[in-house]
Amino acid sequence: MQDPNPSAKSARIIHIADLHPPSLNPTAKTPSYPQTISTEISTKPPKLNTIPTFKPQKYKISLSSLHSHFLSPPQNSRRRKMATASSISLKTFTGLRQNTAEKPHFAAAAAVPAARRPAARQFRVLAAKTSPKLANRNLRVAVIGGGPAGGAAAEALAKGGVETFLIERKLDNAKPCGGAIPLCMVGEFDLPLDIIDRRVTKMKMISPSNVAVDIGRTLKPHEYIGMVRREVLDAYLRERAAKNGATVINGLFLKMDMPEDKNAPYRLHFSEYNGTKGGVGEKRTLEVDAVIGADGANSRVAKSIGAGDYEYAIAFQERIKIPDDKMVYYENLAEMYVGDDVSPDFYGWVFPKCDHVAVGTGTVTHKGDIKKFQLATRNRAKDKILGGKIIRVEAHPIPEHPRPRRLSGRVALVGDAAGYVTKCSGEGIYFAAKSGRMCAEAIVEGSEQGKRMVEESDLRKYLEKWDKTYWPTYKVLDVLQKVFYRSNPAREAFVEMCADEYVQKMTFDSYLYKTVVPGNPLDDLKLAVNTIGSLVRANALRKEMQKL
Repeated sequence: MQDPNPSAKSARIIHIADLHPPSLNPTAKTPSYPQTISTEISTKPPKLNTIPTFKPQKYKISLSSLHSHFLSPPQNSRRRKMATASSISLKTFTGLRQNTAEKPHFAAAAAVPAARRPAARQFRVLAAKTSPKLANRNLRVAVIGGGPAGGAAAEALAKGGVETFLIERKLDNAKPCGGAIPLCMVGEFDLPLDIIDRRVTKMKMISPSNVAVDIGRTLKPHEYIGMVRREVLDAYLRERAAKNGATVINGLFLKMDMPEDKNAPYRLHFSEYNGTKGGVGEKRTLEVDAVIGADGANSRVAKSIGAGDYEYAIAFQERIKIPDDKMVYYENLAEMYVGDDVSPDFYGWVFPKCDHVAVGTGTVTHKGDIKKFQLATRNRAKDKILGGKIIRVEAHPIPEHPRPRRLSGRVALVGDAAGYVTKCSGEGIYFAAKSGRMCAEAIVEGSEQGKRMVEESDLRKYLEKWDKTYWPTYKVLDVLQKVFYRSNPAREAFVEMCADEYVQKMTFDSYLYKTVVPGNPLDDLKLAVNTIGSLVRANALRKEMQKL
């Protein structure tokens, strides 16, 4: 299928031979696997003259939070006040610990009982006084993109009485993604356990010198990190949105005509794949009152509203079918490799799936060397994946920070389209689904269950809530990446820190439940001393290596 996107002039074509991507035919039930594909990766440099619309804030960064690859946002008012009142500092060391009063409990082998599932969400009426009531119809909203962000948004809209259209180009899409989800997402989004391929209870963090640290000793019997395939998770969320009343359209979004006056509709142009026009599709238009852009890092919705560019990483992943005896090793284990050989600014991974492993890496600063880093990642894990066969290759851009603009009129961006991927860890699935739901809830609440027109002020409530809740998370992980990913000696220090049980407990508690509460002061002090010692040793090692 030919992509009609006119921006193709600014793209570099990378030919990947002898790989096995799925067919782009959206009507095919079983994907075909051609031997050669072309992957378009944008090389257009980001614009430097744009200013983010969100206000920068100063936060106190606790040193015990800097160890975490998966930091969660502060959830209680006292911590938020402390964060907003102080500058970034390493003088105070406050640990991360789950709030046991709110922690959900999940059985490892059975579905979550109905009595324990989150209660049905109640929407408050927050419609703007100036927004008119809609005559003889409900509010109409289009969600562009059918990943976790789009699926979660479409479901919340449809449940809230909004006439919802979900447009997804590729219904069998398999995005290159590690596929890790926190335990809280299983309960919060009521996910069935049969879509989770593996329940990871052990992780190995492997340093540049191949020193391996076992992580996961502090996990309780029912706790785990879920590993999913994106094609399975995304399809489930779309199907659930459809069951709640959303109209799912298999089509490619092309462009959007802006409204001629305040309450006029947005006119969307897209190609619908209904099997009658082959791979080209049939040109169609759709008029809606609001639009949610959930169409990923190369978002056309973002381009339509002039959302601005951002720096991005390239993620490259191979799905490798390994012998059964090798697969036993990865039954409930994930591996993360750090070092200049696998990535100068990220990490390499081996994550288990249902009957294969996903081996990948990513980089922001050296995109042209991504295949070299991927080869190094395979070599680091070669003994454990020996005899494996590559069954699929995937590459995709991943945003490194929020876009300068995430909202314009009645159009809002969520997920990767908005830039909601954390630095250092690259976590994006939970934040994508969460942002999609938050945006949809703001529309439902602002429209009185779909009975009124919405305004930009209604959608802005979503951004205000998002930034207040998650902005500290992104700032802390940005600092963490700059401190510990800058050199191999610093990475060695980071892996050394991960051996500490207190570090592991704070890391997993914050990641699994997305909650932050103060840690034990004495343990925080010990962690501070150990961290400083690790950094001093790393700096000394770096100087010795420079002499050599």
